Amino acid sequence: MKTSFIAAGDSFITRHIASAGYEGFEDLRTLIEQHDVRFVNLEMTFHRQEGYPAAASGGTWAMTDPSMLDDMRRFGFNLFNTANNHSGDFGQEGVSATIRHLNERGMTFAGTGNTLQEAASACYLETREARVALIGVTATLDPAAVAGGQSGTMRGRPGLNPLRFRTIHHVNPEHFEMAKTLAAVSQINAKAELSIRNGYRPPFPEGTLPLGSMFFALTDKEEYNETVPNEKDLSRTIDEIRNASAQADIVLVSVHAHEMRGADSSVAAEFVETFARACIDAGASVVIGHGPHELRGIEVYKNGLIFYSIGNFIFETETVALQPFDAFSSKGLPIDMKIGDYMDHRSRNGTRGYIVQENIWRAVMPSWTIEDGRIRDVRLYPIDLAQHGTRSQRGIPKLSRSNAALEHLRNLSERYGTDIEIREGVGYLQLNQDAAL
Repeated sequence: MKTSFIAAGDSFITRHIASAGYEGFEDLRTLIEQHDVRFVNLEMTFHRQEGYPAAASGGTWAMTDPSMLDDMRRFGFNLFNTANNHSGDFGQEGVSATIRHLNERGMTFAGTGNTLQEAASACYLETREARVALIGVTATLDPAAVAGGQSGTMRGRPGLNPLRFRTIHHVNPEHFEMAKTLAAVSQINAKAELSIRNGYRPPFPEGTLPLGSMFFALTDKEEYNETVPNEKDLSRTIDEIRNASAQADIVLVSVHAHEMRGADSSVAAEFVETFARACIDAGASVVIGHGPHELRGIEVYKNGLIFYSIGNFIFETETVALQPFDAFSSKGLPIDMKIGDYMDHRSRNGTRGYIVQENIWRAVMPSWTIEDGRIRDVRLYPIDLAQHGTRSQRGIPKLSRSNAALEHLRNLSERYGTDIEIREGVGYLQLNQDAAL
């Protein structure tokens, strides 16, 4: 049994592909279509104002015409993730509308659903020699976008499949006492303390202290910060991996996570690493990470591969057609401002934000083969998204002739002991031995 894979990252699509394509389009599509399984993250909701703008968005309120799904298929993709921080930008109605438009086109996707059970379930892609499962989760989210489970008497809630987490600040006795003093002076824990007195929640464990949304733990060792995945979310995903392993030959997990290690956006937070490794331990072959809009390292872990972030694929945020009242009012702008002027204001005429961050506009598409239970032939194809193009061209992907993205990714992967060789514009992952599944 031999099955080939290729993966692309965040796709924020707001412009149609020209009927004649564009320079570099055919080369890109040809590469994608050479593979059996062709994955991409859909970083959009797809509908015609079929939902209400949520009070909070993933940044830009992400809505595009459902016909853009046909453009995504035109690239050659056949497996889609829909769990990300933009899934709930237009509420439950926007989630359901996007699901409907995906289903009308027979597209295979995972990560959102009309209930939590649906959102957390694997989808299945039939290929010539293997059945491939995909599970989609997101750590970056607004709580209102999380799907709800159905009970015996009430229906569930449309939304995304969450991977929540918590941060624990381990501090020394001096700093712990400072936190206690601050909590007492500010009364920031008053509501929680009332719940404890009324018996609705247990007392804070000895040696721990919440401080509003922060959580401190006493340590007599060196101080450090720790992020840990939500146990229920982790367990739900592990259970579904095991179920999918029984129903499919190969299991993929897609994880959308902006969360970073400290202030370093090029390194995933610890809980993401914990989650990804647990997925491999449970039977997943490959974990495909995306979300921060930039590259993160690659780890060869036991029998599997973890791509912590493969970056962007399409990044057309500047040409969204519409934005809600909140987008303008939150910045003190007139609500009748034209969208082009709004984008100029947001980027300060192209001098701040994503537009000036070089790493946002270069990414990779990894490809690999699984043959007779072994991962082989891992390749990395660099892509360029025209950072210095006009607004109408910026964000469109092309295969890159530069090694910059590959060299950057090679440096990022060193922390995981992963070696990447670059030959004639393609990266090759050096495996000590082929990973056996």
